[in-house]
Amino acid sequence: MSVIPDTSRPQVPAADQTLRILSLLARQPAPMAAQSIATALGLPRSTTYHLLTTLAQHGYVVHLADDHRWGLGTAAFELGGGYARQQPLARLGRPLLAALTDRLGESTHLAVLVGRDVLYIVEERAPRRPTLVTDVGVRLPAHLAASGQAMLAALPPAQVRALYPDAAALTQRTARGPRTRADLRDALRRVRTDGFAREDGEVTPGFRSVASAVLDHADWPIAAVAVTWPAETEREAAELADAARACARELARRIRPGA
Repeated sequence: MSVIPDTSRPQVPAADQTLRILSLLARQPAPMAAQSIATALGLPRSTTYHLLTTLAQHGYVVHLADDHRWGLGTAAFELGGGYARQQPLARLGRPLLAALTDRLGESTHLAVLVGRDVLYIVEERAPRRPTLVTDVGVRLPAHLAASGQAMLAALPPAQVRALYPDAAALTQRTARGPRTRADLRDALRRVRTDGFAREDGEVTPGFRSVASAVLDHADWPIAAVAVTWPAETEREAAELADAARACARELARRIRPGA
């Protein structure tokens, strides 16, 4: 006689509670207080603190002491990047970027946010354009790259503060780009005002980029579409940004449930 397992009750309660905490934080527009997490999930306060502390030790959550709140940590972003590397985003994005490159005559890229880095998962190189550093699998500092700033600007400010706790996190490549957290705040404010991110030599001298974030159904940035061109070429950044934004919106539409 076979026994059908009871799947209505978790076999490992602590694992179930841990995953519920991560899922709850992932759905929020901003970090939460521990008591709010406990109340929302119906967990004892002491249990919630123990689980959050363990998650923080492994980098899956961060404690924002000044705000008395908890948010997702860099290890959680690594999971998101792992999902992206397992093809869904790349498979859906590649034909869109190929069409964008054909139309603009410039190289295009699709990147995801992995901690404080951007990871490039698709590159469509335009004919007769120089080779770029943004090949598939390359990681670059998110605060320097247009694709990174596009995604950072769509995150809650508290989440950005958690990713960049001090100036030491703001590494440099070409002596251009944000050097302090105030610089980064100003740069991301400009992205929100303009509706797109821009890059001018921060990653590679002589090259410019514009980028737009790909937002999921909860308006969370899961990727960014970027267009890169030689600075010596007379191209209107706003025109290329409009094209990148349209591509990002179409990719967002395709990845949403029921699309």
